[in-house]
Amino acid sequence: MIKAREASFDEVVSVAKGLGVELPIEQTPVWFDYEATIEGRTPWGQVVLEDDGEPVAVMGLLDYETHGYHYLRAHHGPVWASEPSAVEEREAIVALREHVRSKDRRPVFVRMAVKADLELCCPTLSTVPYDLTVLVDLTGGDDAILERMKKRGRRDVRKALRECPVECADETERATESFLEYYEVMLDTCERDGFAPAPITDYEDMIRILGPEHCRVYAGRLDGRLVTWSIDTIGETRATRYYGASLSGDMRAYATDKLCYFEFCDLGANKGCTTYDMMGIGSEFSPSIMGLNTFKTKFSQEVAPVSPDRDVPLKGAFYAALTSAKRLRDRLADHRGGRS
Repeated sequence: MIKAREASFDEVVSVAKGLGVELPIEQTPVWFDYEATIEGRTPWGQVVLEDDGEPVAVMGLLDYETHGYHYLRAHHGPVWASEPSAVEEREAIVALREHVRSKDRRPVFVRMAVKADLELCCPTLSTVPYDLTVLVDLTGGDDAILERMKKRGRRDVRKALRECPVECADETERATESFLEYYEVMLDTCERDGFAPAPITDYEDMIRILGPEHCRVYAGRLDGRLVTWSIDTIGETRATRYYGASLSGDMRAYATDKLCYFEFCDLGANKGCTTYDMMGIGSEFSPSIMGLNTFKTKFSQEVAPVSPDRDVPLKGAFYAALTSAKRLRDRLADHRGGRS
């Protein structure tokens, strides 16, 4: 039977190393330092999950306070030593609920990565979870990276290299000094694609606190003007495309293709990364982000499953009230939008 116990960050890192697993960047101390700079977010604690006294998974939890209540968030956690069964995930959830309730009565639910569709879990109240991602193999050099792409990916990248005059570079140092220019491109992207940006301080703090070892900013410029950029996080061997933005215009698609290929090659050759995570595509589980698939999937043949975020209620009545309030907000939004 799986049990949960409190642990220090040092122990979690040591246990993960002993299990032979790489912690996602979001489960490392430097990420918790970054999250602590965001209003309403506080590191809550680390947990080791054990089966008959032997560690099988680790996870770190953050306390999120929003709209007057608290919930816990485990980004990409638990991190399992091997693929868990539905029974193991159920035991882990039960153990974690008991652990959290014994330590803190404030959280209404825990948001964590759960592969199985268990009755203990609910769809997330907020955010858009995903169960598939695209992984790009960065080994073997520039030509090998290109050859492993899908046919249309190779075609688009080669066309971008031939015809797109955008110049690409690692601009981490420049973006650290001032992020304003990059944020203006993000605002253009948000207006075009219909979503709200985080405050500029979130991006600035992320780059500064994670530092160049764990966070790089890549950019493409046309005649000196910034037209496209990406923020990539770096774990031990995996890079992740965390944020990206580009100015509207005819050159946008090929400029971003060229920049992505530049990132792949630089991260593989110079930053010790072997894998690049495009960070989520749409599926039956997450149909609202299907629009991302055409762009992301052309860069790799490998579409990998991901345990999606699910909510684990700790206070059933409170969580039910939050769910009802969300349904009401959604109905009102549909009504205002003219949908029935």
